Amino acid sequence: MESFSLLELNRHIRQALRQSAAGLYWVTAEINGASVSSAGHCFLELIEKESAGERIVAKAKANIWASRFAMLHPYFKTMTGQELSVGLKVMLQVSVEFHELYGFSLQVTDINPVFTVGDLALQKQSVLRQLTEEGVIDMNRELELPAVPQRIAVISSETAAGYGDFCDQLHHNGCGYAFRHTLFPAVMQGNEAENSIIDALERIFEQEDGFDVVAIIRGGGSQSDLNCFNSYRMACCMAQFPLPIITGIGHERDETIADRVAFMSLKTPTAVAEYLIGRASLFDGYLQELSQRLHGAAEKILQAHAEKLQAQSYRLRHVLQEFIHKREKTIQEYTFRLSHAATVSLARRRDEQRQWSELLQASARKMLRERKAQLLWIDNKISLLNPEKLLERGYSLTLSEGKAVRSISSLKEGQKLETVFKDGKAESVVTALNHAGLFS
Repeated sequence: MESFSLLELNRHIRQALRQSAAGLYWVTAEINGASVSSAGHCFLELIEKESAGERIVAKAKANIWASRFAMLHPYFKTMTGQELSVGLKVMLQVSVEFHELYGFSLQVTDINPVFTVGDLALQKQSVLRQLTEEGVIDMNRELELPAVPQRIAVISSETAAGYGDFCDQLHHNGCGYAFRHTLFPAVMQGNEAENSIIDALERIFEQEDGFDVVAIIRGGGSQSDLNCFNSYRMACCMAQFPLPIITGIGHERDETIADRVAFMSLKTPTAVAEYLIGRASLFDGYLQELSQRLHGAAEKILQAHAEKLQAQSYRLRHVLQEFIHKREKTIQEYTFRLSHAATVSLARRRDEQRQWSELLQASARKMLRERKAQLLWIDNKISLLNPEKLLERGYSLTLSEGKAVRSISSLKEGQKLETVFKDGKAESVVTALNHAGLFS
């Protein structure tokens, strides 16, 4: 059985490819990996995906040697504004190579930048069409921006020069307007930019009530640095964000999809700061104009009311004079009536006083006579009850130890008694007690 060594087989394959695949081919593919060596050689990984999905159906390595890359790279970048980076679709002129040690590869001899430009445009149109069909493309532009947005959420790289320019312009404005900004750091270019910016938007969303507007800013860079701003995911997130978004991502030529869906797009971070300051200045001017109009209107109103008050004051003074004149007559009339009524009342009161005085004197005299007669009757009664009077009438008074004896029941045999007569006293001793009574 005939057999080959691996080296012999690879040489056989190499010879077969040279015979069957000789010449140059234009190949379209997507860059899945790209690197440049220190020697200036560019190494690419090319892939092709299913038209209806993300499954990779073909893959190959491609090399651009340093001498060729030094010519192709500037040309491609000038024409497309892009670097040879992951995700970019390219049309390359290649020759097929097979090396016994390194295997199959494609050697790039030329590149068609027109294809890449067209493909990028098609990708952008596809994303814009999808956003339009979903009805979200103008949602952020339909939001209402506050008259003076002063609380600003900023998405930027903390070390970017554009961020420093933005802060300096905003906070050192000549009008002295006060702004407050909060930085939400994010990667602003490269493969990580898309997820980083979306993550920053989600963090701002959690603090939505603390901000008036979102500013997405970055400094200058190559056109390829802007690829992340054509992302469908980022654009969809921005379009449906509840706060107005202003972009200033440092480009002068093509509008990115992020610019299209944002509330407003400006060229540079400084332009964003100038817009916010201008917005405050516009409102300030409006307030000054409103103040002047209000002042003028107030003066007109005050003048009109002053004239009206003067006329009313004149009418009021006339009415008051008439009123006072009538009241003076009324007061005089009432004074006369009151004086007459008082005189009549005093005369009546004097007559009543005299009558009451006479009645009081008569009543007093009558009472004195009655009290005098009463006193005489009481005096006579007292005189009749005087013990001395009783003794003069023949009665006597029996005493026991200086106390009057009122009942025989208080006496006992052998008790000493004293009997008082009108003309003297007699002492006696009880020898017998008879309870039968005086007239029994």
